[in-house]
Amino acid sequence: MVNVPAAVKVRPLPESSVVCGPLRNEYAAQSVGPTAWLDGGTRYTAVVRGAARDLVAFDTASGAQEVLIPAASLTPPGTKNPLGISNYAWSPDKSRLLIFTNTRKVWRQNTRGDYWVLDRGTGRLRQLGAKMPASTLMFAKFSPDSRRVAYVSQNNLYVEDLSSGKITPLTSDGSRTIINGTFDWVYEEELDLRDGFRWSPDGRKIAYWQLDASGVRDYPLINDTDSLYSYVKPVQYPKAGEENSAARVGVVSADGGPTKWMAVPGDPRNNYIARMEWAANSNEIVLQHLNRLQNTNDVMLADVRTGAARTILTERDSAWVDVGDEMRWLDGGASFTWSSERDGWRHLYQIPRAGGTARPCQSAGRV
Repeated sequence: MVNVPAAVKVRPLPESSVVCGPLRNEYAAQSVGPTAWLDGGTRYTAVVRGAARDLVAFDTASGAQEVLIPAASLTPPGTKNPLGISNYAWSPDKSRLLIFTNTRKVWRQNTRGDYWVLDRGTGRLRQLGAKMPASTLMFAKFSPDSRRVAYVSQNNLYVEDLSSGKITPLTSDGSRTIINGTFDWVYEEELDLRDGFRWSPDGRKIAYWQLDASGVRDYPLINDTDSLYSYVKPVQYPKAGEENSAARVGVVSADGGPTKWMAVPGDPRNNYIARMEWAANSNEIVLQHLNRLQNTNDVMLADVRTGAARTILTERDSAWVDVGDEMRWLDGGASFTWSSERDGWRHLYQIPRAGGTARPCQSAGRV
């Protein structure tokens, strides 16, 4: 305790100078909100904050504004308020708008929620997977022809026809330990992977990851914040050297049917499929196969009809290697770009699709 001498008079602060109550965010930065490019980059769209909450297009050169979707069009039937937009996406032909709302957190990010589609021609606004539990849809994406949407719900993968509303399940074995189209904690933590499926360029097939987490032991966490009494929440978490999830990649028809699994070599519990994309056509996918030590990355091409996989590039380092996020297909798919530190410095290389010598992009006539 501090003793104040009797001769010292403490003058109270004027009432107007006392800071109490809620803070006023006068100096807080204003967020932009989700944006998307239009018309080849000549315009972009953003949700205008405030009372209106319209979706507005901005001309990138002049700044001219046009209301594309008024808030009234984003108000579900029987309600008074427009949907709160966490994110959105235009269909490839720009005839429909996909809206992500009512989101919930999975590990670090809000990757599950509800999805709605607005048909710009008819003005119809309807919820996808409306009979599924609230806030369980993940990573919804339009098909290349804009007629269907694929999404994950409760570890299963679905395709919904936007005209008829018909929902086609592509998987049915999803559970706590069988994870289709998304990932466990390790894949998010180690490889920054969340969205686990890809439409083929022709829109006829979907490639997806499946994880088998059976055998991965639970790590008990205490939740002290979400209820009056604390409770234990088990999280599947493999400690170093312990049993890991087994991952594989399969391709299934967007109309449903059996999955064709890719024949990736090695123990799936001691290797990762760190990246997967379509390989500039609808007949092959490109995989990055990373060992558990993360010092060897084999880039493979897999034939989706036979499942056969072949290695076209191997990246090694005595410490660790980064997965390739700079892969871009060139010359109609004849080669691709690859970022590497193989000479001690990070450079961009051009790799032939058939495999062979990696050439620095500058010497290959590319910057």
